Amino acid sequence: MRLHHALRSLGATTLVTTPTGAMDFLARLHLEFLLDPLDLGLRHLVLTGEIASRGTLGHLAGEFEVSVTEVYANPYSGGALAWRDSDTAPLTPLAGGLLGLASLDKDSPFEGSGGLAELVLTPTGHPALGGAVVRTGQVARVGDAAEIPAPSHTVGDHVLVRGVWLSLPRIEKALSRIDGVRSWELAISRRGTLDAATLKVIFGRASLVGNPMWRSRVEQSLSALTPIKLGVEVSGDVAGTARPGTVADARGHHLGRDRTAIAH
Repeated sequence: MRLHHALRSLGATTLVTTPTGAMDFLARLHLEFLLDPLDLGLRHLVLTGEIASRGTLGHLAGEFEVSVTEVYANPYSGGALAWRDSDTAPLTPLAGGLLGLASLDKDSPFEGSGGLAELVLTPTGHPALGGAVVRTGQVARVGDAAEIPAPSHTVGDHVLVRGVWLSLPRIEKALSRIDGVRSWELAISRRGTLDAATLKVIFGRASLVGNPMWRSRVEQSLSALTPIKLGVEVSGDVAGTARPGTVADARGHHLGRDRTAIAH
């Protein structure tokens, strides 16, 4: 309702948000507040920061009766690099030499057609960077045409949740300081309109499973890592030996941490 009030008060014609943010806003207007999205008078929706579910751009365009543009932003600086205006369109870079495609299993440009490739930044506009190429952690399925497709997956040590990059090594480091944690799984889903993330923890001693203080320690460690609300679930099982943490992405976005294994 605060967003609705702000848009009406300002007479705004453009809303910049994440794809799931726009879908959640639309659902609340319809179901909770019985408001017509057309009454807002919006003319443009700019979506950025997430991997949109299939059909999102077209659905929002029809519901709000606006033009919808998805902007691909630099994952490091947040600056706009490219755009598209439909779910099936490739990315159109804002200028030449900004974006490229690289192989997952070697530091070389992606060649051929078909298969998965990682989007890379080629910041030739800054003289200090020279010929630097920076991996983004975002992966696209390449077609036959010589185009840069929008990312549909992520790979590596960072996972994208609600438009924010979540560092898996930082989770590992934080949990390693808590005595008794043997393993963990980060479960991510897109329930309805928004992403949800839950950290499932396995302790090494039965006395810790129902201990509220140990659960609180895990929750406090996570709150210091990210603004994203992460749920905590304690497994009833006990693990004798430590195991690496894993990611279970029900959205189908995150392919894994090992680029080489994914490529093969």
